Amino acid sequence: MSAELISILVLVVVFVLATTRSINMGALAFAAAFGVGTLVADMKTDDIFKGFPGSLFVVLVGVTFLFAIARANGTTDWLVHMAIRLVGGRIALMPWVMFAITGVLTAIGAVSPAAVAIVAPIAMGFAAKYRISPLLMGVMVVHGAQAGGFSPISIYGTIVNGIVAKEGLPGNEVVLFLASLVVNLLIAAVVFVVLGGMKLARQPLEAPALARTGGGGDDALGGGVGDDDTRDVTDVAEERVALTAPRIATLLGLAALVIAALVFDLDVGLAAITVAVLLSVVWPDTSKEAITQITWPTVLLICGILTYVAVLQTMGTIKWAGDSVAGVGAPLLAALLICYIGAIVSAFASSVGIMGALIPLAVPFLLQGEVSAIGLIAALAVSATVVDVSPFSTNGALVLAGAQDVDRDKFFKQLMVYGGIMVAAAPPLVWLALVVPGIW
Repeated sequence: MSAELISILVLVVVFVLATTRSINMGALAFAAAFGVGTLVADMKTDDIFKGFPGSLFVVLVGVTFLFAIARANGTTDWLVHMAIRLVGGRIALMPWVMFAITGVLTAIGAVSPAAVAIVAPIAMGFAAKYRISPLLMGVMVVHGAQAGGFSPISIYGTIVNGIVAKEGLPGNEVVLFLASLVVNLLIAAVVFVVLGGMKLARQPLEAPALARTGGGGDDALGGGVGDDDTRDVTDVAEERVALTAPRIATLLGLAALVIAALVFDLDVGLAAITVAVLLSVVWPDTSKEAITQITWPTVLLICGILTYVAVLQTMGTIKWAGDSVAGVGAPLLAALLICYIGAIVSAFASSVGIMGALIPLAVPFLLQGEVSAIGLIAALAVSATVVDVSPFSTNGALVLAGAQDVDRDKFFKQLMVYGGIMVAAAPPLVWLALVVPGIW
């Protein structure tokens, strides 16, 4: 049995054990990275540690720490209050507001995880307070980020278009952008209906008084507004939420975070933890409460899985799978398999990284002209990013970390199931729409 196949089978075992034995999957993945890396791939310990996602670790810790402070001092309550007033008390509009905000941020140049890191904690706090399905709110934020993610001036769009130009392939920036925009918009519309958005729309002026009762986010599959313990959101919106000194400082810190990430392209994790530390120096009591709310099990889970995926990349498992697909004789079938590989790997790793690996891999048969290069590149880009709601991807991890008043294990499984549905369904659908017609 080849080393590549062994590494894939070990990954399957990690998933099975984590599911059946309730063991943190990240801890299992660290053990798997050590075992496979050392015994199968003959890697040194330093090589294994190189795969540890240090930047993502800082993002998860920094962002959750900062927004834990914002929750503790009431800043998130003030933001929710203002959001309700913005939409005239119609909470059904809030998932779409969050979708639009993240979409605009990525379309004008924000890296997708940076946009999600900024918006998700606020969105998830709103979902917890007004008993909107956290799954609905979370996926709306992520799909919003991906909807704008391939504009001609976006980070993803610039990178993919640059790879296409470098490889000498025909490209179309408009098709790439519209493909991602339309697919994510359609998915968001379906999710909105399935996860209770229409129920919210039928009752636009009611919401549970969770600000007083604490929250109820366990009904993550369902919908929105409950039938009891409700009151007019207009009254909620008119309640006075004072701007105290800690809240003003926190708002200025959040503004600084946005500017640092979007204008100066600074690391969002380091910027977030810096703001959190500055607030902690002035108000240490709030910091002591907030530090306990950092989602350490989530951090362990995500970092462990990504470390193991890095071992797979280092030992050549990803390339091995790609080469196997490239050798398929039927170009259309090979195109579908490449979209599937992009979706599967991207659910656990860097979307841009996998596109950067698979687009050059597909060059030989794309140059044969039997498959539309424009269509396949757009299909691959969508397949590799629409799955980013997976809890193992950066965006999904940020949504999971930002969730409030939920059974975190249950929510993790819901995100994993949803990510699995995207992995299974998105590649064939975009393949049928963008590759099979061959009109591009």
